[in-house]
Amino acid sequence: MIIDKIGLMVMEKESIILKAISEEVATRQSAKQQWRPDVTVAAIIEQDNHFLMVEEFSQGKLVLNQPAGHLEDGETLIQAVEREVNEETAWIFHPEAVVGLYLYPSSTRSTTYLRVCFTGSCSNFDPEQTLDHGIQQALWMSLDEIRTQSERLRSPSIMASFEDYLNGHRFPLEYLKYHTHF
Repeated sequence: MIIDKIGLMVMEKESIILKAISEEVATRQSAKQQWRPDVTVAAIIEQDNHFLMVEEFSQGKLVLNQPAGHLEDGETLIQAVEREVNEETAWIFHPEAVVGLYLYPSSTRSTTYLRVCFTGSCSNFDPEQTLDHGIQQALWMSLDEIRTQSERLRSPSIMASFEDYLNGHRFPLEYLKYHTHF
């Protein structure tokens, strides 16, 4: 009888341990399923050996960035980069190629960014347009100016994408597919 009670107690403990392990595994799997990177787009636009950049406030600091921003619900990546360039610089952007994809886990936030960087040209600057919230100014900078101010760059993805651009990385826009129905 004592052996039966001990056996029952052991089985109950094993059951409790297995249940706890199962709950922990389920919690971890659920957390993994909920995690998603923040998808952003950016543009490298070169004219006369200068690149279009923006000066903006981020976390209380004045930083340099490429015209960039988040993909919004219902947009294609191309629509997002066209919109972001216009909102942040008052230029109309004409994407020509994808330079690269950059995965960047932020050191200051619990966020990972998936940045799709495009290159192309711009036209039709509107000097009367109000720039997006937080943007102080859009400016044309030489690569040397950008490199000498690299500590002000908003993320490491900026310089990485410039290096890829300078090394001729270009992927056709046709590689990007957008499906509205499955």
